[in-house]
Amino acid sequence: MTKVRSLIRNRNFIFAFAIAAGLLFDSGAYWTKPFVLPALSVVMTLSMLNFPNNALRSLRSFIVPALFGIFMNYVILGNFIIGMSAFLIHEEPLWSGFIIMAAVPAAVAVTPFAAFFKGNEPYAVAGTIGTYIGALIIIPVIALGLLELKHINVATLLVIAMELIVLPIVVSRVLLWKRLNGSIEPLKGILTDWSFFLVLYTLVGLNRETIIWQPFSLMPSVMVAFASTFLLGFAIGLVGTIFRCNKDTLTSLILLGTLKNYGLAGGLAVSLFSKEAALPAVVVMTCMILYTTWLDFKMRWA
Repeated sequence: MTKVRSLIRNRNFIFAFAIAAGLLFDSGAYWTKPFVLPALSVVMTLSMLNFPNNALRSLRSFIVPALFGIFMNYVILGNFIIGMSAFLIHEEPLWSGFIIMAAVPAAVAVTPFAAFFKGNEPYAVAGTIGTYIGALIIIPVIALGLLELKHINVATLLVIAMELIVLPIVVSRVLLWKRLNGSIEPLKGILTDWSFFLVLYTLVGLNRETIIWQPFSLMPSVMVAFASTFLLGFAIGLVGTIFRCNKDTLTSLILLGTLKNYGLAGGLAVSLFSKEAALPAVVVMTCMILYTTWLDFKMRWA
C-alpha cells in the first residue's frame, strides 16, 4: 500500500502513465477533451498559490527580474522556437502549435525548480509573474501576427486567455487573502499532477495514430524540442558564465529561458485549431521531463 501511495504521488510515474494510457486506450481522450481547459485552470490556480500577495509590493525589486523574465521567455526562447519551426516545420497544424507555444508564458514549474536547483527563487517568482502579465498582450499579438486570422476566433482566444491566466490569478489571490491555502497545501501536489495527467493523456490519445504509425513525422518537432531545451539551456549557461553572472541568478535565467507552459500551449492548440496542432506540446512536454531529469542529475554530480 505504501508503494502504491508513493507511485500515485510520483510526478514522473504519473506523466509516464499518462503517455502510456494515451497510446493504449485512446478512445477515452475524446471524452476527456472538454475537461482539458478546466483541468489547466485548476493547475494554474494551484500553481499561482506559490506566488505570495506581497510579490508585487516592491516595484523596484520586481520590475528588473520581471523584465528579464519576459526577455528570456519571449525574446530568447519564443524567437528561438519560431526560428527553428520556420526552418524545420512545414505542416500547417504543427506550425500553428509551435507558434502558440512561443506565445505562452513561462512554465509555472520555474519557481519550484528554481528552489530545487538552488537558484534565485525570488528572481524566478518575479520573472515568471512578468511573463504572465506580458502574456495577456503577447499571446494575441503573436497569434494574430503569425497565424492566419481565418483560423482564429479572436473572441475565443481572449476568453481562453482570461480563463487560463486572469481567472487563476484572481482566484489564487482570494484564496491567499482568505488564508485557505493552508488547507489546500497538502493536496496541491497530487491535484496538480493528476490534472496534468488528464491533459497529457488527452493530447496523446487524440494523436495516437500519428505517434504510433507515423513516428518519423515527429522528428522535426523532436529536433525543435531538443534544441529549445538542452541546447538553448547550454548556450544560456555558457553566455552567463562568460559574463560572470551570479550562479543562483543564472540558474533561474536558464529555467526562464528554456521552460514554457506547454500544458497551456497544448490546451490552446487543441481548442483553437486541431488535435494535430497539440502534437508539438506533447513532444516538448516529454522532452521537458527528460530535460529537468538531466538538470537534476547534473546538479547532483556538479
